[in-house]
Amino acid sequence: MLYSLRGKLIHKEPGLVVIECGGVGYACRTTYAASGGIGETGREVFLYTYLYVRDENIELFGFSDQQELRCFQLLISISGVGPKAALSILSDLEPTRFMLTVAAGDSKVLTKVKGIGAKTAQRIVLELKDKISKEPLPQPDGSNEPVSRTAQGSVAEALSALLVLGYTQGEVTPILATLDDQLPAAELIKQTLRTIGNRKK
Repeated sequence: MLYSLRGKLIHKEPGLVVIECGGVGYACRTTYAASGGIGETGREVFLYTYLYVRDENIELFGFSDQQELRCFQLLISISGVGPKAALSILSDLEPTRFMLTVAAGDSKVLTKVKGIGAKTAQRIVLELKDKISKEPLPQPDGSNEPVSRTAQGSVAEALSALLVLGYTQGEVTPILATLDDQLPAAELIKQTLRTIGNRKK
């Protein structure tokens, strides 16, 4: 199976890139984040890949990092979730947020993805919650911890601060999973506390 590609980027569009290796152009379906962040055409680029073979259908999928690839593999292991649906989910929810969402058991977030109904979202959470809770996430310091215990960047800072304040992981993780992970930690904390306060009214 093709594990990765390194070569010249000769074409890209949302959800698709073509990488030339040894005179052969490999078309890779990607998440929007991967195709958008891969760089400019004419440059040397690198993608992790997954070769999907089903009956007469053969497609190559490309991923910006191993975490994105791993989430894709987990998703397509579920009956009824094909590679296109998996890419749609990972285009709407970057890997860390997807893993937090599933670990928190919040299937409603997944129903916001085009083509993902309530039953499919519930099946994803049911089948992947335990697996994802044990999945390691790469940390800035190089360590690895299960997703149920940690997150990345501002989400990790917000989670740690909220736990110090006395809130439980079960209270705050489902809320953090619905917020924009690009927000500063202070804003994530503020919005989480506001949501908790509104629920108690």
